[in-house]
Amino acid sequence: MIVDDAGVTTVDDILDVWEAAGISWVRFELPDLHGTARTKLAPLAAARDYARTGMNMYGGAAVLDSRSDVVGDSLYNTEVSYADQLLFPDPATAQIVPWAANTGRFICDARRLDGRPQAASPRQVLLRVLEQAAAMGFTIRSGAEYENYFLTPEGEPLFDGYHIFNPVRNTFHPVVRDLLDQLPRVGVDLISANCEYGPSQFEINFGPGDGVAGPDKAYTFKNAVKEIAHTHGLIGTFMSKPFVGAAGCGAHLHVSLLDAVTGTPLMGDDATADGLTPLARHFIGGNLRYARASYSLLAPTVNCFKRRRPHSFAPTNVSWGLEDRSALIRIKGGSQASRHVEHRAPSGLSNPYIVAATVLACGLLGIRDAINPGLPSGPLPAEDDARHAQLPWTLREALDAFEQCDPLRDLLGEEFAHIWLAVRRNELARFEDHVTDWERAEYQSVY
Repeated sequence: MIVDDAGVTTVDDILDVWEAAGISWVRFELPDLHGTARTKLAPLAAARDYARTGMNMYGGAAVLDSRSDVVGDSLYNTEVSYADQLLFPDPATAQIVPWAANTGRFICDARRLDGRPQAASPRQVLLRVLEQAAAMGFTIRSGAEYENYFLTPEGEPLFDGYHIFNPVRNTFHPVVRDLLDQLPRVGVDLISANCEYGPSQFEINFGPGDGVAGPDKAYTFKNAVKEIAHTHGLIGTFMSKPFVGAAGCGAHLHVSLLDAVTGTPLMGDDATADGLTPLARHFIGGNLRYARASYSLLAPTVNCFKRRRPHSFAPTNVSWGLEDRSALIRIKGGSQASRHVEHRAPSGLSNPYIVAATVLACGLLGIRDAINPGLPSGPLPAEDDARHAQLPWTLREALDAFEQCDPLRDLLGEEFAHIWLAVRRNELARFEDHVTDWERAEYQSVY
């Protein structure tokens, strides 16, 4: 957020600061169902009125499918005669965009023309769950840990082979240094950067945020990677599995519960055998009980399932462990204050708002019902222990599990649940209708 010594907090005050700094354009950004930006650009003078009355945008923009198709029964399209929505900027998200000339941006929340929230808009879904957490006395601190690829315009890697942590590969292309310089200027506070396992795969990590600020930062990061890569003539992609035989892209969510009033961390207790409070154990228990039902929200595409291969650090079963990289839930943090949950199911194609909302919702259900997670993994890695139930192996199975889970649907909101199932099943149907290169190579000439 833009805040000066006088405590600038309103949109009008921010626009005054921007105007004095030579900013002439304002982006109104709406995170869509896939975690990418649907954006309208306005001259700064016009932005003042839009901020008060709402920036009009096609109301179905946030719920288009991954090809930007209109999906039947998605509630915000034919059902309302394709009516507009209004975008209202959140002043806490104000940033000057350093890679776009004379441009500032706001992340916006969407309302219908009658003033009601667009309840299935992903940021609204998270805000809804945060409100329910606050009513129980909690908020969250969360940070996402993304992997991504930088590719040529033809979609090929910049280099071959596996070179994780190699100093030459860490900054192999100027796009990496550019990102490291630009990201702190849009509020993404860097922690570390390195090349990853895959050819031209990278991991750039940043600090967490409280409440909606953590996913706001993750959303900003993902879009910055894609936009800055574009300025270098490259493709920046978070596709979960872009190449056969290469590493997949994860998006592990690190999350801790805080007291909603004092901000005190609530998950660590050095006096217990596993270092966890009962509250933390119940939070874990909820995420285990609802792991299958929540999986499509964390791994939302058919491509996400191709990331899951044995011994690839992508979880395959419903498990938790202390520093176990193969478990679904891994406990992190060396001190009582820093102890937290790392949820390892989210893939690179996941939406940071939906992921945070889902993990928090499952945790709240666990706290509400005092769910016991059982014993942590060991001595075997969790993925090698046949006692654990398997996560869904297909998107259809995962979507069906979500549809049948009333408690999770209720917490996330029925409007969102309905749209999620309609859009994702539409994408799945398009995939199942597609004839692949593998099928042609396998059957065309021989049979």
